[in-house]
Amino acid sequence: MTTNMITPDQAMVDGLAEEMRRDPRVITFGEGTATKHYELVEEFGRKRVRNTPLAEGIIAGTAAGAAATGLRPVVDLLFAPFLTFAMEELVNSAGKLRFISGGQFSFPMVAIARTGAGWAVGGQHNHNIESWFVHSPGIKVVMPSTAADFKGLMKSAIRDENPVMFFADIGLLHTPGEVPEGDNVVPIGKAALRREGSDVSLISYGKTVGKCLEAANLLLAEGISAEVIDLRSLKPLDEAGVLSSVLKTGRAVVVHEASGICGVGAEVAAIIAEKAFSQLKAPVVRITGPDAPPAASYPLEQAFVPQPDRIAAAARRICA
Repeated sequence: MTTNMITPDQAMVDGLAEEMRRDPRVITFGEGTATKHYELVEEFGRKRVRNTPLAEGIIAGTAAGAAATGLRPVVDLLFAPFLTFAMEELVNSAGKLRFISGGQFSFPMVAIARTGAGWAVGGQHNHNIESWFVHSPGIKVVMPSTAADFKGLMKSAIRDENPVMFFADIGLLHTPGEVPEGDNVVPIGKAALRREGSDVSLISYGKTVGKCLEAANLLLAEGISAEVIDLRSLKPLDEAGVLSSVLKTGRAVVVHEASGICGVGAEVAAIIAEKAFSQLKAPVVRITGPDAPPAASYPLEQAFVPQPDRIAAAARRICA
């Protein structure tokens, strides 16, 4: 298979362009969309690629309406904290109206939001709120960790008949990775095994998948074999993939940058406790970000993110 080395940011755009070529119903608009990606304007025209005002509620509401009429909009809402201005349109309209209409309407739309540490943009621009949407009926949620998955999940999200929240981890956007050429679609709802192991499962998503892989290297030097699972799809969640790993290793450390309170890690830990308790050799451990806004300082922001030594220490403790 032929691959290209491109950034996740470019991989998202490539996936969008391929879907726009494949399906004339796909349109894209948002905050700076046409300005940042003028190549899309040149190829697809100003009717399908548009800038919008900085008005998240209007953007999301327009997308929901466009989806109901048969289009497949992809909207860029920039920084995740400003999704708070679009909760009515995303949660009460796009997420619920397919159910309320008795299936008469579908809402095939994708909302992109950048999230997490990496650019030192401060608490008002950096807040991991992906679990809010996991908790919202009718909405699917993805958060990839590799350039290939940024493209493949974008393609799947555009083809889905439901609204999909696409969270792009800021800290990963400009780190090149290998991306297969061609129509490489990554299924929503399927986790990825990033590293095989036998002693402990490190379960994560977004940038902390890389931190888990670094932790696994630290642990290997001590004779501990760590398996790394990349959830990449937060809703639907790959329960079978998670349980298969934990049933093999008997131990689990769940890692994410977002706050631990009512986070995705809490759901994963509950699933393991309910469905794999008899096979556990130690309690499930969560390593998460603090219940506090991130600082507008790069060193402090990095301290906010779970780091490999902290993850390795947790795994070491439950393997003792």
